[in-house]
Amino acid sequence: MSDLAYRRVLLKLSGEALMGDEDYGIDPKVISRLAEEVIEAQQAGAQIALVIGGGNIFRGAGLAASGMDRVTGDHMGMLATIINALAMQDALEKLGARCRVMSAIRINQVSEDFIRRRAIRHLEKGRIVICAAGTGNPFFTTDSGAALRAIEIGADLLLKATKVDGVYDKDPKKYPDAVRFDSLSYDDVLSRDLQVMDTAAFALCRDASLPIRVFDMSQPGQLLRILHGEPIGTLVRSAA
Repeated sequence: MSDLAYRRVLLKLSGEALMGDEDYGIDPKVISRLAEEVIEAQQAGAQIALVIGGGNIFRGAGLAASGMDRVTGDHMGMLATIINALAMQDALEKLGARCRVMSAIRINQVSEDFIRRRAIRHLEKGRIVICAAGTGNPFFTTDSGAALRAIEIGADLLLKATKVDGVYDKDPKKYPDAVRFDSLSYDDVLSRDLQVMDTAAFALCRDASLPIRVFDMSQPGQLLRILHGEPIGTLVRSAA
């Protein structure tokens, strides 16, 4: 553990990351590979918590845009994150890891309630903690849930896994000349209007001086390399 750059991290995965090449739901091969990477990182000595979105099943904002009541849609989105958390828990446990799902809304038959001190104790005992249901409140994304939980558990770094290898000055899929940043300050992100995370989540990280590492987890081994201090993706911190 002494050779790790970060002792405790929170990894934010999008629900879409679990789909693989499927159009909906969870690809067992993808979730198994992600679980292997998380376990590999934990066995290296890191304490790891996860937050997984629900966009592969339901996205509250999308449902609201289609005419559904926003609060109802967001509650459905929270339940989707619990489904994904349970799937990840199963994948981790099949590989021999110890894992706990902790939900921001009460659903005691399938998960624990999120209690900060209990979550930290799980991490200290070598368990992987999956924080589900976002913040437990409508109108907040799972990015906000990830930022909040990372701060609460005292994480050294918030890892945001995306479909690209960092933060660019413009969409690299549309513009071949897009430039990737190795590091940025919080002020740089705001002044350039770069969409690292939603505004509420970013404000939480900035105010708590919690560094954010944006990277592409579809490339095997990236998580462990980051924990060893390699400059993978883009780092957002107080001073670039």
